[in-house]
Amino acid sequence: MNPEEKAFALMVKEQKSTIYTVCYMFSKDQDEVNDLFQEILINLWNGFSSFEGRSNIRTWVYRISLNTCISQDRKKKHRNTIPLSMDIDLFSDQDSDSRQVEMLRQRINQLGPFDRAIILLWLENMSYDEIGQIVGISTKNVSVRLYRIKEQLKQM
Repeated sequence: MNPEEKAFALMVKEQKSTIYTVCYMFSKDQDEVNDLFQEILINLWNGFSSFEGRSNIRTWVYRISLNTCISQDRKKKHRNTIPLSMDIDLFSDQDSDSRQVEMLRQRINQLGPFDRAIILLWLENMSYDEIGQIVGISTKNVSVRLYRIKEQLKQM
């Protein structure tokens, strides 16, 4: 393994939870999450040699991950799929906290990919500056968009 491959493997090991967090923002299906994870790894590898360190590595990984998932989400909407469903959910929790979390998740999934990314990064306790760097907008724009997104979620 050459030094670049070792550095990449270390980076993936350190950022694995960040990558999975983004994947789970866009899907709860394990197979789809794994596919997204692989796509992200390909894109990270393709850009790894050109990463100049001008931003934090975590910010860079988030940006690549989000862009990959948003692109895949757009492609998925252009394909015709037939959803498979079971009549029972073996993993369902029926307590009020679980129901509230599920309701919030359903509402967030109704948002567009860009707004979904912003609100989920905010829920990850990222600062407005970090969110702005990741999604490529100003800190002020993050603030305005978050306000509008929260209002939209309340109205659903």
